[in-house]
Amino acid sequence: MEPEEHEAAEGTFISHLVELRNRLMHAIIAVFIVFVPLAVFAEKIFQLVAMPLLRALPVGNSMIAIDPVSPFLTPIKLALAAAVVITIPYLLYQLWAFVTPGLYKHERKLVLPLLVSSTLLFYAGMAFAYFVVFPLAFSFFISMAPEGVEVMTDIRAFLSFVLSMFFAFGIAFEVPIAIILLSRAGVIDPDDLASERAYVLIGTFVVAMLLTPPDVISQTLLAIPMLLLFEVGIFVSRRMKRASGENSDEYSKPTEESIDADRGV
Repeated sequence: MEPEEHEAAEGTFISHLVELRNRLMHAIIAVFIVFVPLAVFAEKIFQLVAMPLLRALPVGNSMIAIDPVSPFLTPIKLALAAAVVITIPYLLYQLWAFVTPGLYKHERKLVLPLLVSSTLLFYAGMAFAYFVVFPLAFSFFISMAPEGVEVMTDIRAFLSFVLSMFFAFGIAFEVPIAIILLSRAGVIDPDDLASERAYVLIGTFVVAMLLTPPDVISQTLLAIPMLLLFEVGIFVSRRMKRASGENSDEYSKPTEESIDADRGV
């Protein structure tokens, strides 16, 4: 590589690092701005998240804190996690703004709808966990307690459990987005994937078993939406494949000139 080319490549790499740093700083500042007011209401936020468990507990039972600092730190940690969740659209926008310059024009048109849909699906997964899974799972866990055992959950263990469940269901609801991206990248073919439904069914329950507690209710409640969303991903991928003409014999490999024109060079 010529010295001039080496310097140009080094300058481009440094400019990318500076851009990445700026995007990360914007993301951190956004999370902090949202976190500050949430921290004021951290206790009420924790009570709201704990409501499904509190309703399932027997009368007279409550949650406990076995660590002296847990009553203070646990709600604050939840407020921070809530701030990250609330700012997800802005965080994804920063990611989108960082990668956009390297994308083709037709790819840029696809990124924004995918970011919006992936955000909504992640929120939908969290809502499904809170309104459907938590009430059923907590009632099941408490009903299975041996006679003479009072269920009094530690608040730190509870927070760890609900955050992991929120994350698991939020990620699981991204199945259609993953299928669409892999299909567009040519890694998988939606028709071939649809023909392997039997293996997908087994794999879905295995994933649900790994992401949820070892009970049938949580695993089933995670596996069923994943299977339905798998079908949604297959349907959308097939439609996009037909629309883009990927199954046409007239498709030709783009030239360097067309690539440059597509990128706006």
